[in-house]
Amino acid sequence: MHALRVFEVAARATSFTEAAKELHLTHGAVSRQIALLEAALGQSLFRKEGQRMVATPHAKAFAREISQAFDHIGDAAQRYGKRATEKVIRVNAPATMAMRWLIPRLTAFHALYRGIEVRVSTAFSTEPALKGSFDVAIRRGSIEAGQYEVLPLYTESNTVIVSPALWQQKPLKSVKDLARTIWLAAETRPGDWESWLKMAGQPDLRPVQVLRFDHFFVCQQAVMDGLGYGVGPLPTLSNDIRQQRLHAPFPEVSLRGSCFQALVPLDSDKPRHLRQFLDWLQAQAGQEMAESP
Repeated sequence: MHALRVFEVAARATSFTEAAKELHLTHGAVSRQIALLEAALGQSLFRKEGQRMVATPHAKAFAREISQAFDHIGDAAQRYGKRATEKVIRVNAPATMAMRWLIPRLTAFHALYRGIEVRVSTAFSTEPALKGSFDVAIRRGSIEAGQYEVLPLYTESNTVIVSPALWQQKPLKSVKDLARTIWLAAETRPGDWESWLKMAGQPDLRPVQVLRFDHFFVCQQAVMDGLGYGVGPLPTLSNDIRQQRLHAPFPEVSLRGSCFQALVPLDSDKPRHLRQFLDWLQAQAGQEMAESP
């Protein structure tokens, strides 16, 4: 463990000398710990550049994993130690849902429960379904519950979205007019346009151009910036529509999407403040479903 800690510091420092200063060790002590770790792993982790020892790309990737592991250990020690008195809830959610739906509503939660801190981390749909340390994970689509209590939140409804500025500049009279526009699509939500067009009765409609992005939150930002039209989920984006950052020109044509669910580890503590957050979360989702067209 000591060698790993020394390695983690040395990998992000500019030299062994800088690492030694941060750790209050000698240069030789740092070198010896790195040598022990390299021997255990069976490969070199640093290479000499001038007068400095610099981490290899492989070592830097390893160091990032080690750093996260130390963070989890420290977090666990704080949460489960006798002196742990903070009311903290760690929530892991998909990036778009976290940015567009959850975070804008946390001000209301903090107004109700001032002593509870909600820490939000994000996950991408290209990553494994569940990983890392959390009290609540929010996921879209079917999930193998396994060791988790599953709480349904809301079901998405997909419809066309556009920036209000672009709509005011060139409003469309019907779905067919989308053929005169640029369509924006995300690789993480393949088939959204095709499914929506089929629902709209225009499966053969084609655009002037299609621009593709790797993640939906990037695609959605491109829509906001007026690059073209996209297909987006309600009520995930309902706050952006209320704030007039987005416009849904054809709300009557919507396609049922995936269901969001909150997952809580069955073997974890369920303190009162966690249950308060879960009740609030489900109430917010229920309100959104009731107001959604």
